[in-house]
Amino acid sequence: MKETIFKVLHRGGKEVKEGEERPVRGKSIGLIIDGPNILRKEFGIKLEDIVEALERIGKIRVAKVVLNQYAPQGLIEAVVNQGLEPIIVAGDTDVRIAIEAMELIYNSDVEVIAIATRDADFLPIINEAKRKGKETIVIGAEPGFSVALQNAADYVIKMSGKGGSQQEQ
Repeated sequence: MKETIFKVLHRGGKEVKEGEERPVRGKSIGLIIDGPNILRKEFGIKLEDIVEALERIGKIRVAKVVLNQYAPQGLIEAVVNQGLEPIIVAGDTDVRIAIEAMELIYNSDVEVIAIATRDADFLPIINEAKRKGKETIVIGAEPGFSVALQNAADYVIKMSGKGGSQQEQ
């Protein structure tokens, strides 16, 4: 049996149990993954684990992984093999992530915005999504998973890689 390597938490830190009713269940999800921030070897987080965690909540309609120009070819291939769209940018990825997230916020076919990052820089994105009536999910890992980001989102998915388990805050 596969070990669960993530926890889905509702705002306030209450863990959402398997099969428990969730307001976003069945809704369409737009996902943006901050590649340089989340897909680091030291975290051991796999793309398929992020996808699996979100599919327990809703249906992923749009999924993009923003990577910088230093991303290894194997990672780009893994993104494509998971059915996700790789976006390669020269330099800092934060601006492109913000642009992609804003496109999702204003996309009427997307009901839930999910951002995989640990970075508090994206707190304004979460707040704007909520102002526009979107449900929000942040996906991250310790160390360095922004508490402000977690507190602002409707749902938090804490990933644990390399066999370790995450502690709830």
